[in-house]
Amino acid sequence: MSSVLTEEVLDKIKRVHFIGIGGSGMYPLAQIFHSKGYEITGSDNNETETLDAVRKMGIKVFLGQKAENIEGAELIIYTAAIMADNPELIAAKASDAIVCERAEILGVITGWYSNALCVCGTHGKTTTSSMLTEIFVDAGEDISCVIGGKLPSIGGSGRAGKSDSMVCEACEYQDHFLKLFPDVAIILNVDADHLEYFKNIENIIKSFHTFADMATKAVIFNGDDANTRKSLEGISGKELISFGWDRKNDYSAEIISKQGLVTKFRVFFKGEPAAEMEINVPGDHNVVNALAAIAAARYSGLSFEDAAKGLAAFHGAIRRFQLIDKVGGITIVDDYAHHPAEIAVTLKAAKGLDFNRVWAVFQPFTYSRTEILMDDFARALEIADISVITDIMGSREKNEHGIYTEMLGAKTKNAVWFNTPHHVVDKQTAEQKEKNFDECIDYIIKNKQQGDIVITLGCGDVYKLAKKLAKRLNSAD
Repeated sequence: MSSVLTEEVLDKIKRVHFIGIGGSGMYPLAQIFHSKGYEITGSDNNETETLDAVRKMGIKVFLGQKAENIEGAELIIYTAAIMADNPELIAAKASDAIVCERAEILGVITGWYSNALCVCGTHGKTTTSSMLTEIFVDAGEDISCVIGGKLPSIGGSGRAGKSDSMVCEACEYQDHFLKLFPDVAIILNVDADHLEYFKNIENIIKSFHTFADMATKAVIFNGDDANTRKSLEGISGKELISFGWDRKNDYSAEIISKQGLVTKFRVFFKGEPAAEMEINVPGDHNVVNALAAIAAARYSGLSFEDAAKGLAAFHGAIRRFQLIDKVGGITIVDDYAHHPAEIAVTLKAAKGLDFNRVWAVFQPFTYSRTEILMDDFARALEIADISVITDIMGSREKNEHGIYTEMLGAKTKNAVWFNTPHHVVDKQTAEQKEKNFDECIDYIIKNKQQGDIVITLGCGDVYKLAKKLAKRLNSAD
């Protein structure tokens, strides 16, 4: 069964089961529910470090998803990635338990905090949420957070704190962020993505407008981004705080110097110099992300000094320009970028560093996104000196329109790909994916040059390719 989940209903619930508890979005929710005294169980299909952390909390984990795993649960939580034929989900919907998708539960949780800082935007959500979390943690604030990637300083993708503040990554996918209860909405940018759902940019802007209007206290927004400004038209009754390069913004910046991965910049508040700071993640776009985090931290009562300390300690979230290894004169980096605009800024940042050649190793994610944004992907990948494109990771989709890697490769200059038979790709197995990754790695090793940087890109499991490449190069040394 399903039901409207209210505070009154939650007060009567004792046992909660998570289908896919090891996921980066589920683990923080499990932490928070556990901290509130609920009895938690969960299931997942693969052993991971996250599952180890879950077990250390005293939570029972079932490896493999079976109908009997949900027995005794009064509330069952699942993610959008769980397929309709999942045996636990089928059993859950046939049971007397309340069954809720993760986004709905996250919305309930944000309502528990009086300073819920919800970070949204087409690009940069995880990095900015991580920066803001780092600032709070380094300032000694016992905050809760739910972010989309792993932050080394907190040992995962979230934490359960005791203060009234919460940092929450707010994703626009299928309007999930409209289920949240933001006190402060932080809008980084508004761009065309998830068009299989939104259809056009106008609908995306409308959704961001709705989200901004839901904020009870303030909206912190990118004043340089035209679509973001458009999404705020007609918003009133709350504080509006802008950030960006333009000095007319409430918070703005100018770069002082760049050296390696370190960027030093000056922060201006209301047009006046306020502080000098540095970040240890490359790219001008990350200075803008830092401004958003600074503005949110200051609104929450922290100082410029607190912000500077936290940003200096931040060395990136896992899978955000993450250094995997330096071996044999080759630098290997992994990045979650999976939208053309994200790929473009990541590759431009790499091109601005002191490397011989930039390799982009891209794993397209979902057939619909690859089809709709194919020309944009091609233009973004051409920023690299060499692009290697893996088979498409279909994830939750079936290949209904016959979209294959060679279609993107043919549009992309300096691109290399390997023709896996269509009938094999459409029913891709773990063995086939590994074979495809090995073909890409063989090509990179054969054609690498001293001083190259290889960047794996995508929101699937292309990070495995980066780690395997590093292992192969280390073995050859």
